[in-house]
Amino acid sequence: MGTYNIPRNVKGEGRILFIFSGKSMIYTMIGGVLGLPLYFICSALKLTMVGIILVGVFALIGFAIGTFKIPSIAILKFTKKVGGENIDDVIKRAIMFKKNGSKIYLNTKEEEK
Repeated sequence: MGTYNIPRNVKGEGRILFIFSGKSMIYTMIGGVLGLPLYFICSALKLTMVGIILVGVFALIGFAIGTFKIPSIAILKFTKKVGGENIDDVIKRAIMFKKNGSKIYLNTKEEEK
């Protein structure tokens, strides 16, 4: 008699605290760190709660960038091209595009006759 592997759901095993993947946790921390200067400015103005809310908003933006994908919406031309890709990958590609002087290099293979 042979042995058989039973498939199991392993989607959540790479997650931290059930909702954070490794990448989303890093982006959430980066967003929180970017919000810290606003917290210190608000706490100097005796608006500590506003500063905490701003840090939370920045952390939430970081979580969204690290977790979500761009939806493919047929009406919008931009989303047709990048629909289904991670938001952080699209942002990285846009930064590299601007860094290279708005040039796109294509590698084409030409056939010899």
